[in-house]
Amino acid sequence: MKPDTRLQHTDAERRQHSTVNPAVERGSSLLIKTRAELYGNGTVYGRMGLGVQRELETALCSLEAGNHAQLTSNGLQACALAVAAVARAGDHVLISDNLYGPNQRFCTRRLKAMGITATRFPPTLPIEQLERLITQNTRAIVMESPGSLSFDIMDTPAIAALARSRALLTILDNTWGAGVFHQPLELGVDLVVQSLTKYVIGHADAMGGVVVTRSEKLARKLFTCANDWGIGLAPDEAYLALRGLRTLLNRLRQHEASGYQIADWLSRRDEVAFLLHPGRPDHPQHALWQRDFTGANGLFGAVLNPVREAELDRFLEALKLFRMGFSWGGFESLLIPCDEQLRRLPGAPILQRNGPLLRLHVGLEAAEDLIADLDQAFQVMADTG
Repeated sequence: MKPDTRLQHTDAERRQHSTVNPAVERGSSLLIKTRAELYGNGTVYGRMGLGVQRELETALCSLEAGNHAQLTSNGLQACALAVAAVARAGDHVLISDNLYGPNQRFCTRRLKAMGITATRFPPTLPIEQLERLITQNTRAIVMESPGSLSFDIMDTPAIAALARSRALLTILDNTWGAGVFHQPLELGVDLVVQSLTKYVIGHADAMGGVVVTRSEKLARKLFTCANDWGIGLAPDEAYLALRGLRTLLNRLRQHEASGYQIADWLSRRDEVAFLLHPGRPDHPQHALWQRDFTGANGLFGAVLNPVREAELDRFLEALKLFRMGFSWGGFESLLIPCDEQLRRLPGAPILQRNGPLLRLHVGLEAAEDLIADLDQAFQVMADTG
């Protein structure tokens, strides 16, 4: 079946004589019939998840072409779990320099406290140079493609092949691809992470995360680490994520179409120096995107020509439909200035700019209305009166 159909029928057999959606079981204690079951390895406590979590796991495995899914309460928790489940004190990990900021912070600060060292590398670093960074104790390569601020596309198949040749694991944050436009497990990646908070839930009203793999061995490591740390996803959030999956493909198609329309309009504006949209031919890694992705979404960057801070503030404060706020992937359009978040290595392409970097998330509003909103805000920015 095609993805559109699979996401509507995640557990049809169980619900033939039940409700269309699974029941939300808000339970902590489970009543167990036998001593053998009580001290077995199965689900014996509500934190491990019940029916709605199991159905969500099945649906996410179908989405990401995996066999095992470990749910978490937010995206950062999924990022942290993926690394911590496979690395030990004394290990070394390589982390792409375009990682989601809190994940990069976890890898450079919290892992250090756990006795694990991390080395950052530019996401577009040639493979032969990346290989030189591998040491005897390197355990994993952690990636995000595209980066959610800089939008660089990584050569994922080449990095996965390098990792396999050196007996390393690969971890990739696939929140931008959402499991719809990008399937890293098919490209050789070992662990795929998603923030369900973004496009899967899609309504800016809940948080969640997931790590998906095809490896039984890695699945056991994920489960053990999650159990040791008390990680899980509450039933109401799991229900909202499952509900969001039903409309995910339809929403993404509109995000994609409106995103292209607004990016094209911005590319013709004098205020804009250049765009960071992987789906556009003018993106530096567009060829990699064409090879490894099947579509885009509504999240991209725009670098403005130099403006004074007061002018930028006038632009941001004049926006009415685009609002300032962190996160993305919901129905609402967001726009934030990103310069204060960027902590990039010297020489990274995103640093080769003179004006401010803006990140836009194009929501589900009419693209024409969003363009009108940007247009009037640019007019306010230019008003010297």
